[in-house]
Amino acid sequence: MIGLTLKHFRYFDALAQKGHFGRAAEACSISQPALSVQIKELEAMMGAPLVERTARQIRLTTLGEEFLIRARQVLADVEAMGELARTGEGPLRGTLRMGIIPTVAPYLLPAIIRGLSDALPELELRPRESVTQSLLEDLRQSRLDFVVAALPVSEPALEEFALFDEEFILVRGAQDAGLPTPRPDRLQEMKLLLLEEGHCFRDQALSFCDMKRSDPSLLMEGSSLSTLVQMVDAGLGLTLIPEMAVPLERKGTSVTLTRFEGKPPKRTIGMIWRKTNPLAEQLSGLGDILQRIGQEQRDRYVL
Repeated sequence: MIGLTLKHFRYFDALAQKGHFGRAAEACSISQPALSVQIKELEAMMGAPLVERTARQIRLTTLGEEFLIRARQVLADVEAMGELARTGEGPLRGTLRMGIIPTVAPYLLPAIIRGLSDALPELELRPRESVTQSLLEDLRQSRLDFVVAALPVSEPALEEFALFDEEFILVRGAQDAGLPTPRPDRLQEMKLLLLEEGHCFRDQALSFCDMKRSDPSLLMEGSSLSTLVQMVDAGLGLTLIPEMAVPLERKGTSVTLTRFEGKPPKRTIGMIWRKTNPLAEQLSGLGDILQRIGQEQRDRYVL
């Protein structure tokens, strides 16, 4: 057991998450044969198989499941010690792992990186883009320090810090320029294009339109807002995008963008971190900086 290293724990954790040697190797930035060797070495030290191997996926054995629980606790403890090392007096420094959702990352992340480079020059930000549930799981497991996503997430163990609100904008084809903005309940009668399952922005849009997930009027699901806007520009329907996406996604298109009248749909973008994180106080200070950056970006959204 003396030969066990953090590398073994991290590789096994990745394999358990991905359920596949190839995807786990990619996540760990190593080759698949190298990962396989490390797992076999780990099993040899444990004296029994930790995974069942099939052609398409792996399953954890009973021992593997027990080992995973303990391995993740070890990794969490190591990360907590790293966080403690950064809780001294003064501004944040060192590496900070940030998660950010796809409907925010392309539009806000460049400004965050520039702003933090000026405000906290000793801080190295490591962003990772994924959907909300994946990021929250990484946050719970101490693989991320904080997440930027839509609020609320309403989990007792997590702290939420609101950064800014933004409206949803209706995107229609050029032929609809000058037409009245349809009421939300009319959108379900039209060819509404939405993000695929897993994106919180999809659920927010469906809620605003009072539509069910399985509504047959959904013509297409896309993996990005950019794809949806391009499809609208091709005349295949209409969609909703957040305000911050307007400057980038309208470029090179002839789409018509309009705000909703009355009480427009909107979302709150904020930071989320574990309440037990020793960096909690400093993350709150970081939130003040991101709040300012977000508001400055939001001031650029002019239709």
